[in-house]
Amino acid sequence: MPRWLKTILKIVAVVAGLLLLALVGASVYVNFHKAKILNAITKELNKNLRGGSLTVASMEPAFLSGFPGVSVSLQNVVLRDSLWKIHHHTLLEAKDFDITVNPFALLVGTIEINKIGINQATIYLYTDSTGYSNTFVLKKKDETKANSKKVSSTAPEIRKFTLSQVNFVLDNQKGHKLFHFSVEDLKGKMDYPGDDWNADINLKVLANDLSFNTNRGSFIKNKMVEGTIAANYQAATGVITVEPNMLNIGGDPFTIGANFSTIKNAGNFTISIATNGILWRRASALLAANIAKHLDMFDLKNPIAASCMLSGNFSGGDLAVNVNTSVKNNTLTTPGGTIDSCSFVGLYTNEYVKGKGLTDQNSAIKLYHLTGNYEQVPFTVDTGIISNLEKPIATGTFRSKFAVNRLNHLFDETLNFSRGTADLKFNYKADIVNFKLVKPVVSGYINIQNADANYVPRKLVFKNTSISLNITGNDLFLKNIHLQSGKSIVFMEGSVRNFMNLYYTDPEKILVNWQIRSPQMYLGEFLGFLSDKRSIRLKKKKSSSNFADQLNTVLEKGKADMHIRVDKAYYYKFLATDVIADLLLSEDGIQLKNVSVKNAGGSVNLNGTISQNGATNHFAINTNVNNVNISNFFYSFDNFGIQGFNYKNLRGFLSLKSNISGNVTDQGKVVPRSINGTVNLNLKKGALIDFDPIVNVGKFAFPFRDVRNIMIDNLNGKFDLHGDKITINPMMINSSVLNMNVAGVYGFTKGTNIALDVPLRNPKKDEDITNQQEKQDRRMKGIVLHILASDGDNGKIKFGWNKNHD
Repeated sequence: MPRWLKTILKIVAVVAGLLLLALVGASVYVNFHKAKILNAITKELNKNLRGGSLTVASMEPAFLSGFPGVSVSLQNVVLRDSLWKIHHHTLLEAKDFDITVNPFALLVGTIEINKIGINQATIYLYTDSTGYSNTFVLKKKDETKANSKKVSSTAPEIRKFTLSQVNFVLDNQKGHKLFHFSVEDLKGKMDYPGDDWNADINLKVLANDLSFNTNRGSFIKNKMVEGTIAANYQAATGVITVEPNMLNIGGDPFTIGANFSTIKNAGNFTISIATNGILWRRASALLAANIAKHLDMFDLKNPIAASCMLSGNFSGGDLAVNVNTSVKNNTLTTPGGTIDSCSFVGLYTNEYVKGKGLTDQNSAIKLYHLTGNYEQVPFTVDTGIISNLEKPIATGTFRSKFAVNRLNHLFDETLNFSRGTADLKFNYKADIVNFKLVKPVVSGYINIQNADANYVPRKLVFKNTSISLNITGNDLFLKNIHLQSGKSIVFMEGSVRNFMNLYYTDPEKILVNWQIRSPQMYLGEFLGFLSDKRSIRLKKKKSSSNFADQLNTVLEKGKADMHIRVDKAYYYKFLATDVIADLLLSEDGIQLKNVSVKNAGGSVNLNGTISQNGATNHFAINTNVNNVNISNFFYSFDNFGIQGFNYKNLRGFLSLKSNISGNVTDQGKVVPRSINGTVNLNLKKGALIDFDPIVNVGKFAFPFRDVRNIMIDNLNGKFDLHGDKITINPMMINSSVLNMNVAGVYGFTKGTNIALDVPLRNPKKDEDITNQQEKQDRRMKGIVLHILASDGDNGKIKFGWNKNHD
């Protein structure tokens, strides 16, 4: 063995021997001086206490645990302040309080504490409502007194410390703060460069409660915190800095840093928390309940990057909270629906307006550069804000441009677009109540161009449609609307007062005022208004949104007041010109007011209602017909269902007043035998042309009279309609061929029973008589035939003698 190695080994052996001797000496010293050492340790620990007391029940040596230092275990250590009997909150109560001291200092009669270990303990820092704290017992005594007593010793510098199974509570009644941590394991070491200190801490702690304001709830409640903390103190500034480092909170990794002021602005602190990926709901679960309940209105499918800054003062006051998040291509769930392909930069703050307090009323959620697809509709919101989270208000600007067929699935097959584009922009402000927008204030526009649409409940098809909607305040204005359905062309302008309020709260009170004009309108293309929209209502899809539901409700329950001007209106064989009409469309049907048209050289005016009751629709109409060509009029209305003669048999100018009701199908056909009411008519310059029943009789009975062209100068009549029968009230017919009195019942199918009293006297013989009374007296002179018209074969009318004539 080399000589130098032998020398080194001897030196090591001597040093080890000396160390062993020192430990043995220290051990012997501790064993023989327990009371003295315990008294010395207690005195050292009490040195800087102000009032109160620290007591230790017993002490046992534990040399190996602190090697090479000398360790002692203090049992049942209790630290109380002088007012403990009033508030009953013990500052420290530890079953096992381990202290490691410098063995060489012990040999010269001094105590230097290198390490403290606290096990199975409770540390309770209490401050009452007046501001008194049991930690006052730890305050340094007045330095002038200390100097007068010439205390030469300094506060012990603890190099290492451990906590195991320790409950730590900070209960500040004045500041409404409560921190409660269950320390499962905590290990730390410190060094003291000059007046500063540095600390490295490994911890595993359960955060039972972290309430910066007990009225608002706890942060990271019941979450496990694990990781390493590096902290330092700068005596010059009095600031404790926790360097940003990784900690696991509730199983999610966070980078956490902090600053605590101890001199200037004493008690102030800031805590920064950041993560590169966490689920929205897991992040909100780390925040106080008053914040989380608002953030939980939303959810994001994929993890997000987020950061949080907390600042406040331990002595009291509310905590300032600022949360930032960055979202890219995510799925956002909101109270109004789901937004796909969603991206935005988000911010939460509880000081929306500086200086207005840290409250829910002054809290806000801000979304910057929000983009996404809402129900397949792409949109952008430059800045969206939800402020005053006690009574939330949503504001922002919404923009979108898209193909309108993307909307089809929203309408639950109520409205179906096949082509066209939409361009819209809205500035909005609305309250949020129960996750719904109410009292909205909206301004903006929607422009739809070149759209083809099918409104299913009304069976209406529109082609090449253009619509411009403008919202100002609460009112909706509809402008530059161009509709084309089949051969019909319609131009429309409209408005809805108080639309934005009624849309959500009272859709049945919505009234659209329309101004409608058309160069030509084919009414048959709008027969969908006669269909029962409720029976066509399709079953709701699971994917149907609140927006679609609300819009369907508005379309069904809203009303439309339509003021119509049409140059030409066509309905089957009917042609009307210069049409003027006021229509009120509601959930129950159609109300017709002040309808006037020109037809067959005359005019028609009517008022009435059409009630929707399913496949058939009941109508009740009052009509005034003035001086229309009777042949064209009967042609237009398919002879009103009369089978015995048609429009070709009629000439003259008809005026009538009617009050009738009946049923019409959703195809616009009058239901046979459904009409009831009264008709009063007047025919001027009339004629009955080639009416076969009279021609057939006349060629035998009146061979020298023109029975093919019977002229009727003036005719008045009253008819009562009862389903399939018409009651002809007694009526005198004066014609060029013969006169007759008529009364009875005409049956459309059967039940015809008409009495005709026909004088054979030729009316032409009386043409020169100017005295009307004399002409009337002569009217029934001579032979009078009493004829009965009744049901014949094959629906025809047969004529016979009326044996029971009166």
